Amino acid sequence: MSGRKLKVESARNRLARHLRAFRAERGLSQEGLADLAELHRTYVGSIERSERNVSLDNVERLAAALGVDVCDLLAQG
Repeated sequence: MSGRKLKVESARNRLARHLRAFRAERGLSQEGLADLAELHRTYVGSIERSERNVSLDNVERLAAALGVDVCDLLAQG
């Protein structure tokens, strides 16, 4: 072992990164996604900035609004 620690991306950061990517692929604004997920637009923005510790219920709502599986929002890579 070299003593180096691997930097592992947090689930919160992965969620933010994937949420932005899926939203952009679908041509949705934060407000549009928020409307589909029945969440407030500023809440969606704070998730995308990794400022929120999001409940699983809201992750499910966002995944459903984007038409993806919850696992896709939290996947590594």
